[in-house]
Amino acid sequence: MRIVIKKFALPLLAVMSTLSGCSAVKTTGDALFGPGRQEAQLTPRDSTYRDLLNLPTPKGKILAAVYSFRDQTGQYKPAPNSSFSTAVTQGGASMLMDVLNESGWFIPLEREGLQNLLTERKIIRAALAKPEAPANNNVPLPSLVAANILLEGGIVAYDTNIRTGGAGARYFGIGIDDQYRIDQVTINLRAIDIRSGRVLHSVLTSKTVYSKAISADVYRFVKFRRLLEMEAGTTTNEPAQLAMLSAMESAVIHLISEGIIENSWALQNPDDINSPVLQYYLNESTYIM
Repeated sequence: MRIVIKKFALPLLAVMSTLSGCSAVKTTGDALFGPGRQEAQLTPRDSTYRDLLNLPTPKGKILAAVYSFRDQTGQYKPAPNSSFSTAVTQGGASMLMDVLNESGWFIPLEREGLQNLLTERKIIRAALAKPEAPANNNVPLPSLVAANILLEGGIVAYDTNIRTGGAGARYFGIGIDDQYRIDQVTINLRAIDIRSGRVLHSVLTSKTVYSKAISADVYRFVKFRRLLEMEAGTTTNEPAQLAMLSAMESAVIHLISEGIIENSWALQNPDDINSPVLQYYLNESTYIM
């Protein structure tokens, strides 16, 4: 359950709402409270994305297939959200394909939408049999490329309320408080040899989801029968899907690092094993509670 606080409950709010009812709401992005409307932008990434881009060059890119990367937590969002709304994203496979492509180590092959791809190839083959085939359909189709490894796994855990806390103070009707909450998402990623079916490498990575709320209020009599009441606050919730994306990036880097050490794949320059990124992930010790 996310932290919920009261926001901007001022006595003046009734007057403001009356005024706003007489005029149309601006659509220029301006807002009375909060950041207002924001334009579409590229998805923000964590520090693990920078590590992913700074990986050394491989000796050769690995053909990898991802059929699915499912939500295995079985968790739904708590009330008052819909009981049909899951706690984590269902687009794990799409996110993993993006991470693999950005790493520079893999050539991701389309397998999640394989049926759609096969249907389009059937349409092209049917056009080849006709004398007036379109220009983009008059070249025989090559065979689909087979993968070297199969990447499997999924989102295996989403733990809520790993840690919560807060602090507050009040003096003469003036108060302020701060609350935080930490959740945790865990994913599993494993590389499987296509020919033998043997699991080459398997990693588990976790990322915290941080939520924080700050509120302040004033409640005191300034004169006889004159009560001043003011409240203000803000809540920051780290998006769960961005935490999962960061965990996937970390898992891919760990998978690459382990594969280099165990000679499953190789660096173009063997001396790159001493690169800061690889050394950081190779030396990262397992956290024991």
